[in-house]
Amino acid sequence: MLRVSRLYPKSRVGRALATTKRYQSSVCGAYFPDEPSRPELITERIPGPSGIKLNEDLGKVFDNRASNFVTDYFNSIGNYISDADGNKLLDVYCQISSIALGYNNPALIEMAKSDSMINALVNRPALACFPSIDYGKILNEGILAAAPPGMDKVWTALSGSCANETAYKAAFMYQEAKRRGSIDFTSEELTSVMENKAPGASEKVILSFDKGFHGRLFGSLSTTRSKAIHKLDIPAFPWPKAPFPQLKYPLDEFVNENHSEEERCLAILEDIITKKHPPHNIAAIVVEPVQSEGGDVHATPFFFQGLRDLTKKHEILMIVDEVQTGIGATGKFWAHEHWNLSEPPDMVSFSKKFQAAGFYFTDPELQPNKPFRQFNTWCGDPSKALIAKSIYQEISKNNLVQKTAQVGDYLYKSLSSVFSKYPDRIKNLRGENMGTFIAWDCVSPEERNKLLLACRTKGVNIGGCGEVTVRLRPTLVFENKHADVLANILEDSLKDLYK
Repeated sequence: MLRVSRLYPKSRVGRALATTKRYQSSVCGAYFPDEPSRPELITERIPGPSGIKLNEDLGKVFDNRASNFVTDYFNSIGNYISDADGNKLLDVYCQISSIALGYNNPALIEMAKSDSMINALVNRPALACFPSIDYGKILNEGILAAAPPGMDKVWTALSGSCANETAYKAAFMYQEAKRRGSIDFTSEELTSVMENKAPGASEKVILSFDKGFHGRLFGSLSTTRSKAIHKLDIPAFPWPKAPFPQLKYPLDEFVNENHSEEERCLAILEDIITKKHPPHNIAAIVVEPVQSEGGDVHATPFFFQGLRDLTKKHEILMIVDEVQTGIGATGKFWAHEHWNLSEPPDMVSFSKKFQAAGFYFTDPELQPNKPFRQFNTWCGDPSKALIAKSIYQEISKNNLVQKTAQVGDYLYKSLSSVFSKYPDRIKNLRGENMGTFIAWDCVSPEERNKLLLACRTKGVNIGGCGEVTVRLRPTLVFENKHADVLANILEDSLKDLYK
């Protein structure tokens, strides 16, 4: 078996990895006493021969063209993902930000073996019609216990895209109910909607932001603006978009310029609201705390505070899409907690790290006035809500949000040191004081992809986004020892690429 310390015995990587065991934390150690202290590499290339063959077979029955490598989840552990050939890589991509507590976490395995899980799996209910006797308790002890400040209700859904779609539906029904007042549906509305026409079919819109990503279903895709390939050939609603600030880095060197950029974007947004659409035509805006698929694009609290003020001023609902940013990765349980808003958003959607999905809200008027309007067969999944409950309880018990904030500070400083040696190749390091939600830019898509491949070859699974960005999405049990592995392999990869 080829190990990183043998591959690079004289490098900073090898020296650092040889001492990582002394940094073992009680949380990670308790969960994963057998987690590797370093990547374990068996084949010269990843994927290896077994993985290539398995992927070829899979491709005969399933579209696998986006596959990086076939994974052995039975053999993956903690922060390390195993491929089909037995290579174990430090995973800082984690199923596109979806693994909260590491692979094969014993607390989640225990929940998976419970009678409650068996009941939820073999008797999966149509929740809106036949809710289980324990669903309220499951929600109150998990998903609702984790609710953002100021929110006390939830609609559970099937995926992040589904969560956003149902939030949009809630926004439309809410705004049309306000317009209609106490009057019930008219015969004209009931007739015209069956022809997909107004007044029964609302002509209101959802506003999103350039480079935003909110999913791939029809409504969510109409608000997605990150890459053309996501949207091609799919009919779309003619909904508006507004510019999202493009900040300059380092932030402390461009305070005035960035403030002006955010003021510019807020002014354009208000112009869109007041001059380019009829009054009250925009039902809601949807925004990510960090535009993740669009290239990890950040804005400051000032911008988001301005958004909230504008939505209140013009009676527009504010939906915060925390599908990728939520559940602790930014050093707050919910990323929008960094903003110090004058009052909470109207809705917050979630998925990924909770391995469940839905949106939070408080105003009971966001629940439609008749049954079967916000509805599908499943309306979520009790088995996923049970996993979310376990994830929340483990996060709380082990103080993992605060620990992620601390590890993020450590990692950011380490990366700053490494990247300072390559100022012409690595730019715009960002995510300071945002936990491990960290990213940087390469000078071209080609160089970004070479860096991702070089890291994989040396034992780190890492992902990109946008045109030239590398993003980090590790678990909440990612610790200083893992940060050392990452920083050293990044440094070694950069040395190889730019000798």
